[in-house]
Amino acid sequence: MSVDKSSFIHPTAIVDDGATLGQNTKVWHYCHIMSGTVIRNDCSLGQNVFTANKVTLGNNVKVQNNVSIYEGVTCEDDVFLGPSMVFTNVINPRSHVSRKDQYKQTLVKKGASIGANATIVCGITIGQYAFVGAGSVVTKDIPDYGIVMGNPARLTGWMSQHGEKLHFSKGVATCPATGEVYSLTQGKVTKG
Repeated sequence: MSVDKSSFIHPTAIVDDGATLGQNTKVWHYCHIMSGTVIRNDCSLGQNVFTANKVTLGNNVKVQNNVSIYEGVTCEDDVFLGPSMVFTNVINPRSHVSRKDQYKQTLVKKGASIGANATIVCGITIGQYAFVGAGSVVTKDIPDYGIVMGNPARLTGWMSQHGEKLHFSKGVATCPATGEVYSLTQGKVTKG
């Protein structure tokens, strides 16, 4: 186990040998961090969080209570994982069939937010600063800055890096909080 001295691990949490925790990371009550998990700097894992082997969390990732992050998931910097949301890692699980060699990779890009009780089906990419509404079931890739909701989740709009809904006119939108300008071209949003 490699834990930076500035990190905090609650006495009820279990951090297995072989896990890595960066600077100023906090692991709260009843968490289980398995061997092979890499958690970078300034992260916070709320009560009852589970991270499997080969999970990577970037800097400043906020994981709320009761979240399970299974093998094959990578979260880049500044990701928010809402309470009780869950990832999967096998498309067609069966109790009596071992499919550990079929785990699919899931990537959550920088700044994305996933709402409470959402389910992320494995093998997809959630784009930068995308926003997944609470309770959504995500079954396909989400573009950068995309807002998705529902079951199955569908693209319903666009969100700024600051977390404000974008309203496009003639392919241009301005974040109401920061004044930053965004462009929408052929279904893709870019900043600047």
